Amino acid sequence: MFTSRNIGSVIRVVNASRQKHTLPQLPYEYNALEPVISREIMSLHHSKHHATYVNNLNAAEEKLAQAQAKGDIQTVISLAPALKFNGGGHINHTIFWQILSANGGQPSGALLKAIEQDFGSLENMKNQLAASSVAVQGSGWGWLGYNKQLKKLQIATCQNQDPLQATTGLIPLFGIDVWEHAYYLQYKNVRADYVKAIFDVANWQDISSRYENALK
Repeated sequence: MFTSRNIGSVIRVVNASRQKHTLPQLPYEYNALEPVISREIMSLHHSKHHATYVNNLNAAEEKLAQAQAKGDIQTVISLAPALKFNGGGHINHTIFWQILSANGGQPSGALLKAIEQDFGSLENMKNQLAASSVAVQGSGWGWLGYNKQLKKLQIATCQNQDPLQATTGLIPLFGIDVWEHAYYLQYKNVRADYVKAIFDVANWQDISSRYENALK
């Protein structure tokens, strides 16, 4: 039988085993994506913005663990926005660094076939994703994702740092960060130019791998 003492013991074990989230290293130098994304933007985006999400997520999880241990339901509930925002920021950016590359190539094989089947052509997909990303009000993300139930690629947008899969059920393949910190120092208020240019550094090998894993 599960008593309050047993529950407390489980919480303590979970808390003791919980590892802190860490800022992932980039798979390239900060200047690797120039001229599409400047070194200054990459440095600030990774070492400052992403690092802040990681730090705040760890802090929120620590408060959550303490609240759970005390049975403080009010605090547990109040921490939900911070966990969603900072957890989503960590998830989104961890994906973002991997799906960019200086020599990303072009989609091929099964992914290209799926793009052509679901959008008509690669250019149609790019245009639709770009239009959706540019149209995001305020801050957010534009995504190419895979719908496992319908077995098709779909485009979606998420506000703020809402993570795609937890929000829509789509498996993230390629995302465009349209928060101003991702482009403003270089592209100013012309979000459309940034969104158009980012396809030039899309890491299609990584995106293809994500698609293949999504099919499993």
